[in-house]
Amino acid sequence: MEVVKIEKEQDVNIIMGHAHFIKAAEDLYEAIITSLPQVKFGIAFIEASGKCLVRWEGNDDRLVHDACENAFKIGAGHCFIIMLKNAFPINVLNAIKNVQEVCTIFCATANEVEVIIAETQQGRGILGVVDGFQPKGIETEEDRNERKEFLRKIQYKL
Repeated sequence: MEVVKIEKEQDVNIIMGHAHFIKAAEDLYEAIITSLPQVKFGIAFIEASGKCLVRWEGNDDRLVHDACENAFKIGAGHCFIIMLKNAFPINVLNAIKNVQEVCTIFCATANEVEVIIAETQQGRGILGVVDGFQPKGIETEEDRNERKEFLRKIQYKL
């Protein structure tokens, strides 16, 4: 087993998942861009047969580069990583889940992420992800009010 830390800029959100066919890269691109045209993103999809390349799409060179570098380090066939700017995963997640090739979503987050990898003689697979950190306590009324204010500040609640 190995743990791979996702390297990203602080203001970047990621979505990681598993898909089953090479056309996933293009279909993910279409799902994202038609959901939120102003989003900046990079997609990397790890091909699991044939040339076994990290396939990529996107509209931001830096995010495409970072997605590819992280995908290559993960090295688990048919997995994908999407790196987003100017959007939250919630803005595109349902569209991504509806892409025919998508089998599983591992995480959709702005947090620090570590990917737990298993390696066999055949290849590598994702066992799971560590998304963020352990809890430090239970929310107080003050914390609850801060959460509600934050959601209204970013206009996700009225």
